[in-house]
Formats: sequence, C-alpha cells, structure tokens
Amino acid sequence: MTSSLALAQDKKTSPSQIAQDTEMLVAEARRHEHGEGVPQDREKALELYCRAAQRGSAEGQYALGWMYANGRGVERDDNIAAQLLTMAAAQEYLPAKKLLQFIPPPDETKTHFPDCWQTYLHRPTKEFYVSQPVFALVQKLAPQYQIDPYLVLAVISVESAFNTQAVSSKNAQGLMQLIPATAERFQVKDAFDPEENIKGGMAYLRWLLAFFQGDVALVAAAYNAGEGAVEKHGGVPPYPETVDYVKKILGRYQKTTHPYQPEATNRTAFIFTRADH
Repeated sequence: MTSSLALAQDKKTSPSQIAQDTEMLVAEARRHEHGEGVPQDREKALELYCRAAQRGSAEGQYALGWMYANGRGVERDDNIAAQLLTMAAAQEYLPAKKLLQFIPPPDETKTHFPDCWQTYLHRPTKEFYVSQPVFALVQKLAPQYQIDPYLVLAVISVESAFNTQAVSSKNAQGLMQLIPATAERFQVKDAFDPEENIKGGMAYLRWLLAFFQGDVALVAAAYNAGEGAVEKHGGVPPYPETVDYVKKILGRYQKTTHPYQPEATNRTAFIFTRADH
C-alpha cells in the first residue's frame, strides 16, 4: 500500500494532485507533531511542514512559523517565524495574522528562512545555482501570485543565472529578463530592481498559466517567444532558441502542469509576440 508521504513526492502530477499532495504533507506533518497514530516526532513534522510551506501552503507556512516562534522541535527564531507568518498572512490566513501581532518585526540583517528551506530546494529542480537573496524574495512573493516558487526559480536560472543587472541583446532586463513592452504591460517601472522584476515576471507567468491552462511547456515557450508565437504555431514554436529554452525549463522544473487562475487573463488580456521572432 502506498503511503501518503510517498504520494506527496515531487513527481509530474496534475494541478489538482499537486494541491492534494500538499494537503497530505500538512496532514502527515500534523500527525507527527502531535503523535496522532504515530510516535511523536517534531523533527519529522518540521521537515514535512517545510516541504508544504515551500509549495505555497499557508497552513504549512503558519505551522512552521509557529514551531519557530515557540521553539518546538527547533531552536526558537523570531526572525524566521516572522517571515513564515508574513508569507501565510499574505494569503489571508487568519491564524498567521493573529500570531504576527505577538512576534517582533524581523531583523533585516539576519536570515529569515529555516535550514530546511535550502535542503529541499533542489529536490524537484535538480541542481542549479541559486542566489540566497533572490531565493528569499521568490519564496516571499510566490504565494501572492499562487505560483510554485520552483517554477519561478527555474525561469530566473535560465533567463539571467540570478544576475540582477543582466541585459540581453534584445534588451531584456533583470532577473526575469523583462523586455520593455512586458515591463510596461505588468507595470514594472525599474526592471533592475529585484523585487519589481520578480513581481512583473510572476504576473506574466500567472497570466500565461491561465492562458495556456497550466501547460508548463507552452508557458515556457510563450515566456521566451511570446504567447502570440505559440498561438500562431499551435504549440511550441519551431525556433531553435525556444525549443532549447523549453527543454531547459522542464529539465529544472520537472513538472508538466501547474495550477492556474482562469480569471488572471482578464487582468491584461491581449496577445503579445516577442519582436525578435
């Protein structure tokens, strides 16, 4: 019989299965935390909550933050607790909002993420270079856009190799290589500001995920060549650069589908084609 933990491994799954697997991680973490049907094991609970939190689970982020705020199974760290609770609160998770009232603001000179955050980074994405400040920003912002942070990190790694000042020959700029038209489309004023750039890139990814109904290959192709090119060719355009780009993204992300928000296409609903193709 397959265990719930085995089912929750990072494999190629449907959007609904991704959500179900994340819920299962939280449920299993809760069992280990409280010793419900299994021996109490807070270290195991911490591991499972961490994996769920990285997938964008507000409940996982809250539970992990609570453990750090109270020193349960881990050394107390108000900085880490505050960051995790802020992420959960950004998703309107009420218990996180309430607990934040009793946690001091994080010290900006110290790290805000637990050790397990880095441990599980490479599981679904293989190994590729990650800048810790960029990693922290992506993890902080991804829940607001309901995007898997690993997909964003895969895009950044291929687009700019985590260079905040990167500029391509086509004038694509910053971490997520936003061309001026895309930056304007998603209201990015300074493409070299890491947070602005990531927000703009995530907004575009959210739109593409909705437009292509969660098909990661088509989303990657559109990110590289423009959604108009994907529409024109009825799939991944036969441009060598785009074909190679899609392979790189899928090699890092290793999931073919992603949950999407159908209403997202209403926010900036027009077809766009990259001028360089």
